[in-house]
Amino acid sequence: MLDKDSWKEKEFSFFSHKKCEYFPCHDTEHPEDFNCLFCYCPLYALKDRCGGNFQYTQSGVKDCSRCSLPHKRKNYEYIMDKFKEIQEITKL
Repeated sequence: MLDKDSWKEKEFSFFSHKKCEYFPCHDTEHPEDFNCLFCYCPLYALKDRCGGNFQYTQSGVKDCSRCSLPHKRKNYEYIMDKFKEIQEITKL
């Protein structure tokens, strides 16, 4: 297990796929810090507990198109901490 904040110096915590045809997939003022590591947000299943900027459509589908939480370099630790909640909702 890594010490708190030691992930900030590790390559595994950030990946930016600038050649992707959708890069960046959300509006950003800082494309150099746009993290593609969580291209599909692992927090989607947490519904309203994800912490991101989302809304529900009229048909009840979660719309995350205005959310950049998983794409910010600084949010790697936040997402990793949320995996405990994801694990809980996937238990039998």
